[in-house]
Amino acid sequence: MHAITQHSFGGPEVLELTDVDRPQPLPSEVLVRVRAAGVNPVDAMVRSGAFPLLGEPPFVLGWDISGVVEEVVPGVTRFDVGDEVYGMAFFPRPGNAYAEYVAVPSRQLARKPRALDHAHAAALPLAGLTAWQSVVDAGEVQAGQRVLIHGGGGGVGHLAVQIAKARGAHVIATASGAKYDFVRGLGADEVIDYRTVDFTDAVTDADLVLDTVGGDYGRRSLRALRPGGLLVTVVDRADTELRQAAIEAGRRFAGVTVEPDHVGLQDMAELVDTGKLRPYVEHTLPLTDAAKAHHLIESGRTRGKIVLTV
Repeated sequence: MHAITQHSFGGPEVLELTDVDRPQPLPSEVLVRVRAAGVNPVDAMVRSGAFPLLGEPPFVLGWDISGVVEEVVPGVTRFDVGDEVYGMAFFPRPGNAYAEYVAVPSRQLARKPRALDHAHAAALPLAGLTAWQSVVDAGEVQAGQRVLIHGGGGGVGHLAVQIAKARGAHVIATASGAKYDFVRGLGADEVIDYRTVDFTDAVTDADLVLDTVGGDYGRRSLRALRPGGLLVTVVDRADTELRQAAIEAGRRFAGVTVEPDHVGLQDMAELVDTGKLRPYVEHTLPLTDAAKAHHLIESGRTRGKIVLTV
């Protein structure tokens, strides 16, 4: 089968189309014919060596997939051959998503949302589960709460805005002025242009802040929270000093590392199919253009997601 592999760390040019053996599914797994693979910032960080999550090359990047079940190992009861599925394979271990076929544990997959094609479904798992596990699982956001989401136009942020809104929250998002209309269109009640407005002047009583940006945003966000409010970060999750600062300020802290979760995938699919959640895909490219996709995601200017079609 064809797959995008790399044999050294480096720029996007290290990604190359190669022929590799088709995987053989093990007990508890299904073989999926991949129709689309999502591209995430972590993919580029792993490729470059900045975040050597997979060890030394060679390896196949990617975790987000949407496709069709090709083979079911006896004993697996969740899917049949021909079912359309989507999910996040094996994260943080090798998911091998930039390929024509992937073998995946059945409980890391869910049925693809009916309302989405494969390209849009592949945009959802990693970023969507990150948002879901932050807003719903860690944040337990309830109707009427005030939620501030940093990076509301990004891959995780644009989904978090919609998930929080679907739960009845008053949603405030930071974004550049160029993304103002986009983020308002997602359902945000307020959008703060971080280039011209200090969000700590505009927000002081949030029940939850979700930080997808990092840097000094986490520490500054403590001032935007009400006493007892929760700071959720998907960037500085291991920052013990930030955790301590939150405690000393009378706020709570949660660092979230995304995990495979078929229940979360099923819940998001229901939101999609009821019209409350829609992943935005700015660029759809063929698998052979994986290097171009990485150039785009490293630009930092993408709205929503980038997807490779297979």
